[in-house]
Amino acid sequence: MEFIKDGKYVEAWYVLTVGEEEEIMESVPKERPLAFVFGSGQMLEAFEKNMKGLKPGESFDFRIPCGDAFGEYDKNRVQKVEKEIFSVNGKFDEEHVLPGRTFQMVNSEGQHFNGSVLEVLDDCVIMDFNHPLAGEDLHFAGGVLLVRDATAEEMNPHHCGGCCSGCHDGECGSQHHEHEGGCCGSGCCE
Repeated sequence: MEFIKDGKYVEAWYVLTVGEEEEIMESVPKERPLAFVFGSGQMLEAFEKNMKGLKPGESFDFRIPCGDAFGEYDKNRVQKVEKEIFSVNGKFDEEHVLPGRTFQMVNSEGQHFNGSVLEVLDDCVIMDFNHPLAGEDLHFAGGVLLVRDATAEEMNPHHCGGCCSGCHDGECGSQHHEHEGGCCGSGCCE
């Protein structure tokens, strides 16, 4: 029987909770499982460490401390951003730039990163550049559905992985959303 190791294509379902109250942050159903290639850098290292060696039909239940996930929350990553950055045709885009929205930003070196709008002020936008799960210990409970050899295309994907490595359909940072890619990695959005 196949088991999870480097180069294997894996499908799994899970529920991700955080905090003492076990708040559900993400629910990935069996019908739309998280799919990834183990050992390809798509997932958090600590997530893979806990999944290694599992076989289809086996369940898992593990915690990842924030230091091994998205780090501690850093208040220095909350910054003022000039409103001009969000201008469309010379006018601030007040229809889309609202508290709670997440945008992909690009710095002067061409690096992409996500920022969430906390507040819109008269002269600037207050943005949080921490990962939405920074400062949170992650609790994953679920099961392995499929393990097989990855195809050449799966080994070299042309898309951004799952939240366990990115986001799909603008879902990054939204809480308690149904799976559109997973939520345990570093990745791209919007």
